[in-house]
Amino acid sequence: MSEPVRLSKRLSDMVGCSRREAELYIEGGWVRVDGRVVEVPQFKVDAQTVELDPKARLEPAAAVTLLLHKPPGLDWDHSTTPARQLLRAENHWSGDHHAPRMLQRHLNVQNSVTPLETDASGLLVFTQDWRVERKLVQDAALVEHELLVDVTGDVSAERLHQLNRAPVIDGRAMLPGRVSISRQSGDVTGLRFAVKGHRPGQIAQMCEAAGLRVVAMKRLRVGRIAMAALPLGQWRYLAPFERF
Repeated sequence: MSEPVRLSKRLSDMVGCSRREAELYIEGGWVRVDGRVVEVPQFKVDAQTVELDPKARLEPAAAVTLLLHKPPGLDWDHSTTPARQLLRAENHWSGDHHAPRMLQRHLNVQNSVTPLETDASGLLVFTQDWRVERKLVQDAALVEHELLVDVTGDVSAERLHQLNRAPVIDGRAMLPGRVSISRQSGDVTGLRFAVKGHRPGQIAQMCEAAGLRVVAMKRLRVGRIAMAALPLGQWRYLAPFERF
């Protein structure tokens, strides 16, 4: 019996390409081992059947950005209850009409770049693209976030005016936002916040300073990207033409 070899070597010998070309085919999701796609060039094979998709293209796997509708109770970053656990194939939104061919690497190697309160729901952004990460992390103070926030307490004209002033959060001066009343239901008032440089706890501090208590929060938009019809707990790809 022959010793197991790396999948990239088997493919290189099989189709007569270089080892690097074999790695690109494998990382691009074009290679099957016993009928199952394997994206790891180091995967060891011996007597298994290795197939190269006839449509295979020699190109590096592109970096992608994923948009998730986070349910309340999950954390935006690494923790014991991370929202990233929802980045699974079965949670991919069926209405994602601009999705590329899905690769496992799209789901496994993602950075969460839009902090959001654990108790909040709404749009969460994961990315492998350094340009998107730079925009949403390094230039975070200039990116506008739109949120719906339910509060209890009397939202008087004076309190609404206070919410529209430039806040100081954790000793740091923030840019003024735009706050308006969106709905009223019993003793709960729905406020629409459009703020730049949103940080977890920021809106709660603003409301507390105005004598209001936050009871629910949902992020609808980050920059120019809106959550729109994306269902709760599901995700989609950022389309090639979309920009934050």
